[in-house]
Amino acid sequence: MRILVVNVNTTASMTEGIAGAARQAASAGTEIIGLTPTFGAESCEGNVESHLAALGVMDAVLKYSGEFDAVIQAGYGEHGREGLQELLDVPVIDITEAGAALAMFLGRRYSVVTTLDRTVPLIEDRLLLAGFDSHCVSVRASGMAVLELEEDPRAAIDAIADQAAEAVEQDRAEVIVLGCGGMAELGETITERCCVPVVDGVAAAVRLAESLVGLGLSTSKVRTYAPAREKKLSGWPLGQSATAESAPSDSAAPRPA
Repeated sequence: MRILVVNVNTTASMTEGIAGAARQAASAGTEIIGLTPTFGAESCEGNVESHLAALGVMDAVLKYSGEFDAVIQAGYGEHGREGLQELLDVPVIDITEAGAALAMFLGRRYSVVTTLDRTVPLIEDRLLLAGFDSHCVSVRASGMAVLELEEDPRAAIDAIADQAAEAVEQDRAEVIVLGCGGMAELGETITERCCVPVVDGVAAAVRLAESLVGLGLSTSKVRTYAPAREKKLSGWPLGQSATAESAPSDSAAPRPA
């Protein structure tokens, strides 16, 4: 089984960290391929950057020339998952929804701890759209920018752990969800500090993707995610639709629906 794990930003070192965390969570025999968009922001912390990321992620997947069985969008609260589901006929998992889904099996209420406060509304909207908001008691900001997670991991752990502890004590959260793909390698440390289950969305997405592939299940194409109608798209920049040179060499994959 081969799973593409696509970073939403263009920071290659963060892609490597996310892919490494995904490999630790993967079952034996699952191959993890990390992809970095060729355009977009170095970190996603707002609506403009998130919408750019949606295009960058779709482009990266469409340009990938090998076969794959599932795709994980590794950005917390970002746009674009629906576009991937419309484009592909393999399972597509977003780490925001994966983390929330697993948290609901572990406790009655969960809290998300993310990066900057400006990203909180995006995450709240994503959880509302996915139907996971009713079990979320809070989305807390650690105050750490995405790139600071790599630059100063000790400070990041302290800031995240402090907010997680307050979520448990003040918001009565029973589970903590790490609200950024760049936090994927911090889960064990935060668990030790907070003494409650801590869910990393990357690991959760890997296991969910493996389960869907193993069960032979993928996105319904009856209505919402049916393939797009054929029409002229002026200046379309993405993947195989852009130029013959950018089209995947293997016609079997990626598998546009």
